Amino acid sequence: RSTFSEEEGTWIVPEDEVMEKVAVRGITVDTKETRFTVVRVPDKPGIAAEIFKALGDAHIVVDMIVQNVSHDGYTDMSFTVNKTDADKAEEIVKKIAEKIGAKEVIRDDKVAKISIVGIGMKSAYGVAGRMFDILARNGINIKAISTSEIKISCLIDEKYAELAVRALHEEFIEEMEEFETINGKNKS
Repeated sequence: RSTFSEEEGTWIVPEDEVMEKVAVRGITVDTKETRFTVVRVPDKPGIAAEIFKALGDAHIVVDMIVQNVSHDGYTDMSFTVNKTDADKAEEIVKKIAEKIGAKEVIRDDKVAKISIVGIGMKSAYGVAGRMFDILARNGINIKAISTSEIKISCLIDEKYAELAVRALHEEFIEEMEEFETINGKNKS
């Protein structure tokens, strides 16, 4: 018997079933983010440090960061900040972009960060691919991806936030509830 449960015995179920279904325990959505993309940033040491140090010095928290593959000595760099800091971030990043010779700064206020949350997300195989497939089947393009030990996040167009939550909930949460009911966890 587990010290965390009054239930007797050990469950033996197919590994695939447990690994995929136990991992996701919740879904979150954040529509209070703005994405910035600095286009054609010179790809050399210290550029990212200059941008993100300036944002940090201004007490702006940066969330997702994506740097594209370098082409011809240039790269694009995208990141998100809270919408309340977006105007200040834009001012800072535009000054730095001009100084370093970047082509332009693009601001997108119409994004949402959708996340699936659970213990051991990094070690649960197939969960990220399954999430991306669910979004794709619903016509939702992914703009950026971030992972941690407890969550996988995707940046998407804000207009698809509700659809993404419903689709992911249906696939992960409702399926988990069915799994737990079949295995005796949701007894009334």
